[in-house]
Amino acid sequence: MNQELYYMFVKLARVWIPDAEEVWKSAALTKNYEDGDGSLQLALEDGTNLEHKLDPKTKNLPYLRNPDILVGENDLTALSYLHEPAVLHNLKVRFIDSKLIYTYCGIVLVAINPYESLPIYGSDIINAYSGQNMGDMDPHIFAVAEEAYKQMARDERNQSIIVSGESGAGKTVSAKYAMRYFATVSGTTSEANVEQKVLASNPIMEAIGNAKTTRNDNSSRFGKYIEIGFDPRYRIIGANMRTYLLEKSRVVFQADEERNYHIFYQLCASAHLPELKDLRLGSANDFLYTRQGRSPVIEGVDDTKELSTTRHAFTLLGVNESYQMGLFQVLAAILHLGNVEVKDRDSDSSVIPPNNSHLTAFCELVGVSYQDMSHWLCHRKLRTATETYIKTVPRLQAVNSRDALAKHVYAKLFSWIVEHVNKALVTNIKQRSFIGVLDIYGFETFEINSFEQFCINYANEKLQQQFNMHVFKLEQEEYMREEIPWTLIDFYDNQPCINLIEAKMGVLDLLDEECKMPKGSDESWAQKLYNTHLKTCSLFQKPRLSNRAFIIQHFADKVEYQCEGFLEKNKDTVNEEQINVLKASKKFPLLVELFQDGEKAVSPTGQPQGAGGRTRLSVKPDKGRTSSREHKKTVGCQFRNSLQMLMDTLNATTPHYVRCIKPNDFKLAFSFDPMRAVQQLRACGVLETIRISAAGFPSRWTYQEFYSRYRVLMKQKDVLQDKRLTCRNVLEFLVQDQDKYQFGKTKIFFRAGQVAYLEKLRSDKLRVACVRIQKTIRCWLARKKFLRQRRSAITIQRFTRGFQARCLAKFMRRTSAATTIQKYQRMCVARRRYRQKQAAALAMQTILRAYMARQKYRALLRESKAVVIQKHARGLLARRRFKRCLRAIVYLQCCLRRMRARWELKKLKIEARSVEHFKKLNIGMENKIMQLQRRIDEQNNNHRATVDKLATLEAGHAADSERMRVEVTRLRGVEEDARNNANRANSLQGELERLKKELATTQKEKKTIEDWATKYRDEMEKMVSELKSQNGLLKSEKDDLNRMIQEQRQQMTEQMARAIAEETQQLETDLNEERSRYQNLLTEHLRLEEKHDDLKEEMALSSNTSRPGHRRTDSTHSSNESEYTYNSEYAEADEGSRVSEDSGRGMDTNLTLKLQKRLGELEQDKQQLRDELENKEELFQRARARDDVEHKKARGAELEYESLKRQELESENKKLKHNLAEMRQSLLGNQATGAGAPGSPAYKVLLDQLNSSSEELDVRKEEVLILRSQLVSQKEATHHKDEKETMTEPTHHVVDVSKLKDTDEIKQAYVGLKDTNRLLESQLQAQRRSYDNETEGLRSELQNVKEENNRQQQLLAQNLQLPPEARIEASLQHEITRLTNENLEILTDNQDPTASREARVTILRRMVDLMEQLEKQDKTIRKLKKQLKVYSKRIGEMGVGQTEGQTSPGQMVDEPVRAVSIPRREKDFQGMLEYKRQDELKLVKNLILELKPRGVAVNLIPGLPAYILFMCLRHADYVNDDEKVRTLLASTINCIKKILKKRGDDFETVSFWLANTCRFLHCLKQYSGDEVFMKHNSARQNEHCLSNFDLAEYRQVISDLAIQIYQQLIKCMENILQAMIVSGMLEHETIQGVSGVKPTGLRKRTSSIADEGMYTLESILRQLGAFHSTMCQHGTDPELIKQVVKQQFYIIGAVTLNNLLLRKDMCSWSKGMQIRYNVSQLEEWLRDKNLMACGAKETLEPLIQAAQLLQVKKKTDEDAEAICSMCHALTTAQIVKVLNLYTPVNEFEERVSVSFIRTIQTRLRGRCESPQLLMDTKVIYPVTFPFNPSALALETIQIPSSLNLGFLVRV
Repeated sequence: MNQELYYMFVKLARVWIPDAEEVWKSAALTKNYEDGDGSLQLALEDGTNLEHKLDPKTKNLPYLRNPDILVGENDLTALSYLHEPAVLHNLKVRFIDSKLIYTYCGIVLVAINPYESLPIYGSDIINAYSGQNMGDMDPHIFAVAEEAYKQMARDERNQSIIVSGESGAGKTVSAKYAMRYFATVSGTTSEANVEQKVLASNPIMEAIGNAKTTRNDNSSRFGKYIEIGFDPRYRIIGANMRTYLLEKSRVVFQADEERNYHIFYQLCASAHLPELKDLRLGSANDFLYTRQGRSPVIEGVDDTKELSTTRHAFTLLGVNESYQMGLFQVLAAILHLGNVEVKDRDSDSSVIPPNNSHLTAFCELVGVSYQDMSHWLCHRKLRTATETYIKTVPRLQAVNSRDALAKHVYAKLFSWIVEHVNKALVTNIKQRSFIGVLDIYGFETFEINSFEQFCINYANEKLQQQFNMHVFKLEQEEYMREEIPWTLIDFYDNQPCINLIEAKMGVLDLLDEECKMPKGSDESWAQKLYNTHLKTCSLFQKPRLSNRAFIIQHFADKVEYQCEGFLEKNKDTVNEEQINVLKASKKFPLLVELFQDGEKAVSPTGQPQGAGGRTRLSVKPDKGRTSSREHKKTVGCQFRNSLQMLMDTLNATTPHYVRCIKPNDFKLAFSFDPMRAVQQLRACGVLETIRISAAGFPSRWTYQEFYSRYRVLMKQKDVLQDKRLTCRNVLEFLVQDQDKYQFGKTKIFFRAGQVAYLEKLRSDKLRVACVRIQKTIRCWLARKKFLRQRRSAITIQRFTRGFQARCLAKFMRRTSAATTIQKYQRMCVARRRYRQKQAAALAMQTILRAYMARQKYRALLRESKAVVIQKHARGLLARRRFKRCLRAIVYLQCCLRRMRARWELKKLKIEARSVEHFKKLNIGMENKIMQLQRRIDEQNNNHRATVDKLATLEAGHAADSERMRVEVTRLRGVEEDARNNANRANSLQGELERLKKELATTQKEKKTIEDWATKYRDEMEKMVSELKSQNGLLKSEKDDLNRMIQEQRQQMTEQMARAIAEETQQLETDLNEERSRYQNLLTEHLRLEEKHDDLKEEMALSSNTSRPGHRRTDSTHSSNESEYTYNSEYAEADEGSRVSEDSGRGMDTNLTLKLQKRLGELEQDKQQLRDELENKEELFQRARARDDVEHKKARGAELEYESLKRQELESENKKLKHNLAEMRQSLLGNQATGAGAPGSPAYKVLLDQLNSSSEELDVRKEEVLILRSQLVSQKEATHHKDEKETMTEPTHHVVDVSKLKDTDEIKQAYVGLKDTNRLLESQLQAQRRSYDNETEGLRSELQNVKEENNRQQQLLAQNLQLPPEARIEASLQHEITRLTNENLEILTDNQDPTASREARVTILRRMVDLMEQLEKQDKTIRKLKKQLKVYSKRIGEMGVGQTEGQTSPGQMVDEPVRAVSIPRREKDFQGMLEYKRQDELKLVKNLILELKPRGVAVNLIPGLPAYILFMCLRHADYVNDDEKVRTLLASTINCIKKILKKRGDDFETVSFWLANTCRFLHCLKQYSGDEVFMKHNSARQNEHCLSNFDLAEYRQVISDLAIQIYQQLIKCMENILQAMIVSGMLEHETIQGVSGVKPTGLRKRTSSIADEGMYTLESILRQLGAFHSTMCQHGTDPELIKQVVKQQFYIIGAVTLNNLLLRKDMCSWSKGMQIRYNVSQLEEWLRDKNLMACGAKETLEPLIQAAQLLQVKKKTDEDAEAICSMCHALTTAQIVKVLNLYTPVNEFEERVSVSFIRTIQTRLRGRCESPQLLMDTKVIYPVTFPFNPSALALETIQIPSSLNLGFLVRV
């Protein structure tokens, strides 16, 4: 026991002690251990004290526990103490606390089944692991797959991934994900989608080979080894599958809670389908073979859907519907066979009842005789040497025979499916290498172990031996590579166990021997085993209580095997007569094929070499004997041979190991059972790996890492320049025993426990340093406090003593004064003393009251401030609540409106661009406003009517009241008259009495009338008040209506504004989405184009290599094709037609000849029309130029051509589709011959030729339509002219082209055109005569021009003798005079407009000719100047005399003088460049293909190629040459695409052409003539606008091209930055010394210490600066640069964050500080480039928040709330992932608790976000190209001679 070990067992040291339940339990020492102690005093984690007794013999101390900093490591070999409890604890912490299921253990990947679906297998995760080193990322099955793929490509050696584990551990899923990774990252070489076929084999093999067991719902009951083949470019080309030991017994028997193979239950669940009705299936409980386990349904699995998936996979692998139904028939027959009931006839015989429904169904399904099958199920044939007997069998043997037949048929079916899957995955392409994925059963031990478990454990013994040897080999290679001394490591060798099983007289050998015995039995075989091995082999044991079992000590555990059934399973016998009955099936050929394949498998496959009969006769007996021997080969022998082949394959490859662990037996998610885990760790070899590593030097550090980590243990004097020597000196001082470490070439190797010892020294040193720092700080603080108190005390003492001295002096003065005055004025002194005391009392009261007032004021002020604070706080909380509610409401509104908007999306998209739509909307709004105004007017009218009515009623009531008053007055007068008459008529007495009575009556009436009047007045007043109240109500209603109208108007205005704003925002969002979708479609289109070109090249190469005798292609085709001109399309189509003629002669001659004949006719028509077009083209152009009306008609003809073209193409397309369908049907009809079968090479070649022929026909048809439209236009123009000349045109030749529907009609139209052309020829003769006259006139004019030229030369010679200023003035005056005279002559001679127009044309031609001559002369002058300079130099060198030297300067003076006219000519330059048609190829070649961006960017103006191309385009537009415009644009686009395809990985090239393409697009807009784009133009630039052609469609094409270039630029930048981002942003320590390096394991991560070849942040900034400067030099638009920078920063942020989320070693506090510093440097770069407003900083927000998350506190609920509010740009999955991965670098830091993570998850549960973990690094923001006009004048552009564009003529 060494000193370090004594030192480690001290008080509080933690150890592991055994435990019965938890396997290992943690405890801490309560006292130091001393040498010789017999026990340890421990304290468990729950506080229980325990005395641990040591073994008195060995004195072995318990295992030490690793420091907390090492817990949860990615690699188990990184642990300082390598032992079983450390491994188990590390796996548990990662699995339970961090939810990580993968862990490295050296070269092994340990995968724990989570029993839960995890989002860690998406395409984003695959892309993140692609290209990464295995140790750089967190452990994952994708990392193992990437390592295998990388080693295959790097070492050119085949690889294998061995996936093992017990049932339910996740082997099949791991193998499936590995294959998915290969299929995703490698792609395929053909259109056959091989990777999809490889993945499609999984559901098929799972359906027929997987079943539910008590441990696993999808347990693989067979082993498989899939070889995935790759071509030289390491793309998947095919695969091959080998299977091992199918569990056939499961077909006929299942234990409780288990199922048969999935395919049976899938068929039973889908029995209701129409195509499966004939199988007579029902529920799974109806069949014996599917109901024994009493668990026919798996929770969460839809068997009907699974069958659909299986059938789709069969279809994808080429198994057609008929074969699938045949397979289902065989499977259904097996189910029916299991339900066949066998009854006892007697003790020795059995019988099947007649008309058994299930046997009938079986026989009908397989097509055999009912009598034969029922007979041989109950009988068997015995053969002797002389006779053959048929013997009955008892019921039990008959049932066993039936089950054996079912197993045999299923095994044949399984083999047939595997064979056809391999056929579907095979390829004809040469395989370069392969990666094998082995999914094989792990070590198994049950209560009853039989033959299957024996074979499985035998296979695991072989694999474990290979694994041990490989681990030992890697250790040995590592030590040899580092050149350190090493001793042989003792490891467990299981060769004795393997010899016990497979050696001579071994278990398998004795089993085969017993199977050959006539009366061999399991008991006799067991006795042979006992007699042979019981005393000779220590690994073989016999159970105490059984004579029919044996025990073998395997590498993992002891296993007891029951001998019962070994012989029967090893023989695997089946009744041959039953097989013969099945072979005799004539109605079901698939069944016969199954057994024929079986015979081929056991029979020799080679053909006899001889051809004679003698050779055949000699071979037959050998063949029969060989077949017989092969037939007798047992299952054990076959398994041993196949296992040996597998081992040979694995030994020839580089293995990679995946060990799957089942955490518990109850399938609980993230539940860890330590006992079960330890059993599997022991069985799968993980602990053996740990033991081998621990026996050597498991801990390995590079010198740089050791120096960085343990520099704190060094003294200043120990630090040397040589870090390696420094590490050596320090380590020799710290660790005295040199056997505990070794120094390698690049690493330091440590024994187990030494890293923990160094970590303890480091932590102790840091703790001592911390204590010292704390001591010093506390001393400084205490001293500072003491000095402050001392100064305060001295100050207080000084003031106190001064006060006391002053008081004493005052007292003495007062005493003296009092003594002096006392004898004279006692009363005065007393009164003064009284007043002094009173004043003092008042002063004290004042001070006290002031103090109390101040205290009260402060209290009131504090309360007031508190109220203010509460007010603001409550306001803040209320606003937050309101904002949250508002956001929720807005979000709901957005969701609802988005849903409604999506309903009307299609309508909005159609109407969005329509001006009429907005007009309709405005019309609708105006109508609504008018309706509202009309309603308001109606209400005002009603109100006025009501008021008038009320006034009328008031007037009426007043009149009635006045009338009533008058009536009352009149009645009173009548009453008076009546009374007078009564007085006169009667006597006075009677009259008095009467009058009294009348008086009384009158009084009563008066009273009544008064009452009535009062009542009426009250009623009227009441009515008036009611009317007033109604009037008030009406007024209030009117006011309410007015207010409501105003409110509604305001609300409608606000709603409209809000709706318009929302619609605008939604439209902008939809526009961005559509733009992004459109640009993605462009990317996909570009990818398909490139793929199409590659396929065409491959087809061309294959056709060239396959047909060496084909005729040569025209050389012009290759040249045109290489230049990507428009002629290449015709050449390719022509070549395609010739290829189709050569290859299709033997397939469908009639159709091919028909197409060839039709093609020839179209070519003839094209040639004739082309000839006629050449003859009439000049006439047509002149006619269109002379008359504007004719020009408009020509435009109409072009529009008519478009409609004609569309109709003709539709009819032609239908007819060609019909012909193509007929050809395909004819080819499919010949499928039996094999030559034209779908998928065959001949079929593909013919289809390609047909496609090329159809494309050629389209091209020919388009040309015919173009020529026809031009002829129609010419005819109309000629007809119009003839009408002016009183010539008539026959109308019966006019052909309605739109009604032509077939080739015959086209021919008739062509004949009609011929007649028309004959008529036109007669007219052309007259025109030709006029043209001859015009030619003569032109010749005379040419003669005049020559004379004029001579005269000008004479004048020029005269001008040369003048001074330079006089020359220019004389030349200008002469030219002005000449032009004025010519114009006057033209105006006087030609009075009519036609003649004047022709004269102007003639003048223009003459001017053009003169300019051309001038350009030629300039070229000649420049050439002569160069020659003159050369000659002058030679003369100077030769020393020629002065006389010759005087001649040369004279020439030098004269020749430049001739160039005085050049400035004058440049003033007339129109900003156009003229070139000839034949120079177009040279133009695009020199300007695009061969142009070097670097020289152009440095020496020339930005965008010069774009300006030159546009100036050439302007000239083509100027001369009205549409063909020239079209071909120039097509050639430009094709050449740009070609140069990008050729040099697409060069950022400078892509940036250069992006800038020029955008500039060309801006030029097309700026000079298009649209007012929108002409706002910023100068008057001169507006004159340069295009005049004849509208290139809006080509602007869209060029915009699409710019988008493609932009995306190519982004990909190029991404490829450059990809290698820098992780290293510069994460791994490099920008702030040195902040982060420490943790111990690492065998899977070394990338070191965080900067190496020489490592990228840093400065590298990224330099690269970004290079990108920016390059784009600026190329003249890229500033807005486009901002978009590029935004995309760059998004890539940086996304890649960095993704790697952070996948790297546990990067999630620490110090790394968060590094990231934030790096982000600040990026922001500083943005500020320097004035790009802060481009939105690039916002793309880094997720990364910034992740870095902040690493640094914030993570303990309390307040911290959780702060994290939730801070990390708004991160998803919940990302936040939880970072918290789970957070790893302390030093022991002073703490891990994040599980409860805190759950609190975060609970708080973030309401977020609506994507569950995706990683950011999509492939996202490209939609790009826009804002219009950026150029202020550069086209006429000022000079073309440098370095571009080799001398053939361009400036116009």
